[in-house]
Amino acid sequence: MSIGTLYIISAPSGAGKTSLVKALLEKLAGVSVSVSHTTRAARPGEQNGLDYHFVEKAEFERLVADGEFLEHAQVFDNYYGTRRATVLETLESGTDVILEIDWQGARQVYKAFPQAVRVFILPPGREALRQRLTGRGQDSEEVINRRMSDAVSEMSHYNEFDYLVFNDDFDVALDELVSLLRARRLRSEQQQQRYASELKGLLEPAG
Repeated sequence: MSIGTLYIISAPSGAGKTSLVKALLEKLAGVSVSVSHTTRAARPGEQNGLDYHFVEKAEFERLVADGEFLEHAQVFDNYYGTRRATVLETLESGTDVILEIDWQGARQVYKAFPQAVRVFILPPGREALRQRLTGRGQDSEEVINRRMSDAVSEMSHYNEFDYLVFNDDFDVALDELVSLLRARRLRSEQQQQRYASELKGLLEPAG
């Protein structure tokens, strides 16, 4: 069985990353999203083990001390992390794994796992990004301005990624993501593992 590929997918808030990844999962088999650990409380409708692994701060700190995380970060008063063993087990089963993390997390993961494929999703322009953030209708102008500033800071790290996807037309961006994963599965190394018996049969001397 071939080993899955680890994908790091990052984007500024409002670029459409979450929607694209959700649509990707519906369109392509053999890929899953890693479920992060967090110390924040579950929000209404969230399920432990499905949306996040919700743990106490002491447990999270123990996992950090034991080197259990591929990456971890503090966001405001809460901690988030990607558990190494879970990712490796899924990859070894032949399933591709997606990590939805920011550029700082991407740096940590790539340092520990340099064979990971890094994808950055961008909006078509600043005005489109502001419209998307404003269109949510739940944030003040002050909050939107801060999110825009954070987004610009995030986007400045685009050149640390292997692939760029501009989410101007959602369907086009989705097709590009699907094409990327399908093409990666056709690499010689992957195909040699997947079709080992077929290759052996093709190369056996005629008897």
